[in-house]
Amino acid sequence: MRAIGIIPARYESRRFPGKPLADIHGTTLIQRVYDQAKKCSVLDEVVVATDDKRILDHVLRFGKAVMTNPDHPSGTDRCLEAYELLNSNKRFNDNDLLVNIQGDQPFIAPEQIAVVVEAFKHQDVSIATLATSIKNQEDMKQSDVVKVVCDKNGRALYFSRSPIPFCRNKDSYGSVALPGMKHIGIYGFRISTLKQLCRLPLGNLEQSEGLEQLRWLENGFKVWVKATAIDRISIDRRENIFQSGETS
Repeated sequence: MRAIGIIPARYESRRFPGKPLADIHGTTLIQRVYDQAKKCSVLDEVVVATDDKRILDHVLRFGKAVMTNPDHPSGTDRCLEAYELLNSNKRFNDNDLLVNIQGDQPFIAPEQIAVVVEAFKHQDVSIATLATSIKNQEDMKQSDVVKVVCDKNGRALYFSRSPIPFCRNKDSYGSVALPGMKHIGIYGFRISTLKQLCRLPLGNLEQSEGLEQLRWLENGFKVWVKATAIDRISIDRRENIFQSGETS
């Protein structure tokens, strides 16, 4: 079973245009993500998938990148096109894995990527992602922080930008004992499953929350959530850069 890591990177962003090329302590955001992914020994290949020549030219100075259609509705669709462009030699097959590594996580730990890949040792896993405990009330309340609740076997029941589960005692928000967790947006897919997901129509839940993983749940796909103790900052807005430190 092979695994390819793909980092989708758009230039346009409503909250932070040009984000992949933003400088973070002397290194661009996209290079930091790429360098961290390359440290993960379980990935056979790492590639940036972009719709912008400025990002393409920059990444080709230090790594591998492909140009994709600018009109994809999601990063997952961009990942599939990149995979198909890269796999003209049929090196990978439908039983192999694709890991969608978010382009806004410059300090993602290589071991986090490995945890996602290792989840697929179980044959019934077709989609896997990560989550960590919520340790403060601010994260629970922030809409930029996606929350997830799971069943007792680790399968996602629901993802939301709202605080879930609801706590009648508001002082309980932020307790490590809460069953809700902070979702970390890295996804692993079996290639065969990824192809099915990209054929699904936009879902009602997805439109409401702005979370494409709800489309998968709405259509009956199981999303397995693996726990991680590592929680590092994502770059959603320009001010996040000033909150970040040198982490590797």
